[in-house]
Amino acid sequence: MENIHIEGSVRTPYVHFDANSGRLEVAGRSIPENSITFYKPLFDWLDSYMETPKEETTMVFNLEYFNTASSKCILDLLRKLEQLKEKHGSKLVKVKWMFDEGDEDMEESGGDFKSLINLDIELIEKG
Repeated sequence: MENIHIEGSVRTPYVHFDANSGRLEVAGRSIPENSITFYKPLFDWLDSYMETPKEETTMVFNLEYFNTASSKCILDLLRKLEQLKEKHGSKLVKVKWMFDEGDEDMEESGGDFKSLINLDIELIEKG
């Protein structure tokens, strides 16, 4: 299975989904012109990955800012990871939500996602 690697830009996040290690990362700013068009390949990749996932899958969100349309796509990514956990109960799924020290909005966003999803989302303040 191919990995996904997308360099970040002013409007789109850095993305690295590594099927070999089970580490998935989205970082930077997410304000693409069309969020669904940007995130669709990530959803498709996760659908394929779910067929033969690693023993442990770690999703890291290290975002500085995202818009409302991106928040829906982030929630959809988390829902796919929730499906992975439900489909393969023996597999470990971890989610790390990184936020800058003092960034209450980003910390609150992580908490909001945590309350909506049946996954252990670890909120990590970067010092």
